[in-house]
Amino acid sequence: MSQLPLPLTPSQTLRSVIIPALAELGAKYDSPRARVLLLAIAGQESGLKYRRQQPGPARGLWQFEQGGGVKGVLRHSASAKDATRLSLAHGVMPTPAALYAALEHDDILAAGIARLLLWTLPKGLPAIGDEDGAWSQYIDAWRPGKPHRDRWAANYRAAVSAVS
Repeated sequence: MSQLPLPLTPSQTLRSVIIPALAELGAKYDSPRARVLLLAIAGQESGLKYRRQQPGPARGLWQFEQGGGVKGVLRHSASAKDATRLSLAHGVMPTPAALYAALEHDDILAAGIARLLLWTLPKGLPAIGDEDGAWSQYIDAWRPGKPHRDRWAANYRAAVSAVS
């Protein structure tokens, strides 16, 4: 899969990665709220600069770990069917190891898996402008070991600006 060179801008990520991923998943997954949250989380996790955690085990612009989000999306009742469908459509076996390895090389697949992870949360997506609600959902879904709340505001604002 070809990829755009890093770093990406929020607008490039939205246009070339997030929108195609949501279209591939289907209309029920797409909304301005989903686009904002996906873009803010990618900014928070990778700065749109890295597909491999520096340093660490996470992969893709959304920085997934094999035993965490990848495994969770493949096994959760709300996401498993679509995660399998998306993986196979990208030529990837729907196993934690295979999907984890692919996320570093397929941004659209990574965006789709990120959306499916958000889909597993019990609450609906927060309204655009609800920075605290968006932060809460990010924490609930990604469970970062060292959350950096100080960076969230800028990433969230950049995401809202790109989507608006």
